[in-house]
Amino acid sequence: MIAVLVLLSLTLITISFRESSSGPLHDVQGVGASILRPFEVGAERVARPFRDGYDWLHDLTVAKSENERLRTQLVRYRNLYVQSASALEQNVQLKALLDYEDTPTFPTDYRAVNTRVLVQPASQFDQQIVIAAGVNQGVRLHDPVVTADGLVGDVTRVFSRLARVTLLTDEELAVGAMDVTGATGLIRHGPSAGTTLVLDRVTKDQVVHRGDTIVTAGTLAGRLRSIYPKNIPIGVVQSASQTDIGSYKDIQVKPYVDFSSLESVAVLVPKDRGRKAP
Repeated sequence: MIAVLVLLSLTLITISFRESSSGPLHDVQGVGASILRPFEVGAERVARPFRDGYDWLHDLTVAKSENERLRTQLVRYRNLYVQSASALEQNVQLKALLDYEDTPTFPTDYRAVNTRVLVQPASQFDQQIVIAAGVNQGVRLHDPVVTADGLVGDVTRVFSRLARVTLLTDEELAVGAMDVTGATGLIRHGPSAGTTLVLDRVTKDQVVHRGDTIVTAGTLAGRLRSIYPKNIPIGVVQSASQTDIGSYKDIQVKPYVDFSSLESVAVLVPKDRGRKAP
């Protein structure tokens, strides 16, 4: 049966090719096409939503994949930018520290151990950092820590290759300080952690003006030697006032050091101290 149908089809095709356009077989073909046309249109209308849906799903899948790829690239480039910016800032601060060693204000009896800051303060209430230098680099407990801008704090815990530094803005720290006018007192943390300091214990007979520079005094009470060398910059006087009731002046000091962006610091180590071999 199938062979007969195939033979019949081949015969009709052959006749169709040989017949003129006005022949009866072409008329039959035209009638057949006219009859089948509504079915073709119907089939097209039924199939179109499925085809469009498939195309939409395909395009959506491709778009999601592309968005994920672009998002991954964005995160990668953002991380690279942060790392590059951090490295650049670290290099700038390290260069400033090296330049600081060549200035007349650098304490002559000390050498600088320049190092990176590994851990920043976890919050505004945490006024400590961790640095990448310790006993093996000659660092010891209570060594002063500075930047090219001024005093940072001192070492309060030390390990072989790490050390913890308590910042000048910590409530436990007090530093003997003086004004360029000669007024002396103690630098303590201010009311806003990390942003202001207080020059305390300055008697009313001493002269302090707004805009004065505050530096380390090199001494504490009487002639007691401070752990901080003399004349390390601390900050600038923002306000100085006094009341009839208080025993001392009220002096607010803005620190020179930006404690929120420490990338590199220098530990001041006495030159007469031997360095432990790693």
